[in-house]
Amino acid sequence: MRIECIAIGTELLTTRRLDTNSVWIAERLSELGLDLSMKTAVGDDREILARVFREAMGRSDLILTTGGLGPTFDDFTKEVCAEVLGVPLVEDPRCRADIQAFYDARKRVPPPANFKQAAIPEGAEALRNPVGTAPGVYWQNPPGHPGMRILMFPGVPREMKRMWTDHALPRLRTLAGRPVHTLRMVVAGVPESTLDQRIQEVRERHGHLDWTILASLTQVELLARGEDPAALERACADFTPLLGEDLACTGTGNLEDAVLDLLKARGESLAVAESMTGGLLAARLTAIPGASQAFLGGATVYSMGAKVALLGLDPERLAVEGTVSEATSRRLAEAVRAKLGATWGLAVTGNAGPGAEGDAPLGTVFLAVAGPKGTVSRGLTLPGDRADVQLRATAGALDLLRRGINLDRKY
Repeated sequence: MRIECIAIGTELLTTRRLDTNSVWIAERLSELGLDLSMKTAVGDDREILARVFREAMGRSDLILTTGGLGPTFDDFTKEVCAEVLGVPLVEDPRCRADIQAFYDARKRVPPPANFKQAAIPEGAEALRNPVGTAPGVYWQNPPGHPGMRILMFPGVPREMKRMWTDHALPRLRTLAGRPVHTLRMVVAGVPESTLDQRIQEVRERHGHLDWTILASLTQVELLARGEDPAALERACADFTPLLGEDLACTGTGNLEDAVLDLLKARGESLAVAESMTGGLLAARLTAIPGASQAFLGGATVYSMGAKVALLGLDPERLAVEGTVSEATSRRLAEAVRAKLGATWGLAVTGNAGPGAEGDAPLGTVFLAVAGPKGTVSRGLTLPGDRADVQLRATAGALDLLRRGINLDRKY
């Protein structure tokens, strides 16, 4: 079966917004044993979108679209698709009632333009949207294309995901092949190329699986896909001792999940002190549901004055040692641990640029972990622009803490 996805919206052709919908859809299709053969991003241009639809209808059995179903002037996915297939749009009374109910529940009056969302191509089925106002569309055997299916979703990810579960999944299960399972291993503190060399022999031993390495600024993911769950379990059993302490977690989690899981399993707590990351470290932790079971809080001590006022560092000593120094990172970790009564204190200080800060060149970072058995610290020189350095620094800090917890666990 040939399946393609069309992501619609001019914003997807700029750096302002990434098309995450098609990636998510590809993963869900894979779970059904179906493969996405092609995906296209197209701007809000009627002529180009019409051409894309015509080409897709000439080569694919299932077309999935995201975006362009809303109430504004640049939302015309249904209109263009209907024009290409030569059918009119017809208002669906149930969709109109859903839109009215959505606004009634919020004690608001819907703008008249919102009701254009209730117009559905004649012959297609409207898919109700329980978390928004834009219904989706399911169109089986559209005119002139027997055997074809078209599924249209809103571009808002949370709406698309909910409608996938409610509407797409039941319809696509009848088309499913053998489900493809995935083994995901998150590796921290090891460059992609180094990891590739290190795992080559074991990976080739499991060469019947489909392998991929994905590197980001914060971690490296090692992915294996296959139809046999037992084969993935055997691969995981071989890779676990090979990767050792560099293996942060397996499954759907990330570095921050691994840290919080370790802390919760031990009944321990964490406090953070951040300078150059400006709260990014705390944000990564608190994005995880249930983080409050282990994460107590922290302080964003960006200036020298904040380090003194909030965490009690000695201003004279700070002036001598510098705000960007290993000694200062250690004192911050110890101070925030004591201040909040946490098992562990984690601190980040450094220079994210754009220029030098005192004697610290761009990319200079110092990390420290204060724990039950003392304080450890580490200095790094990180590449990239300001945002890259900040994000890499949070990953380095979380990994240093993770390794410290694991080391402490062994005693």
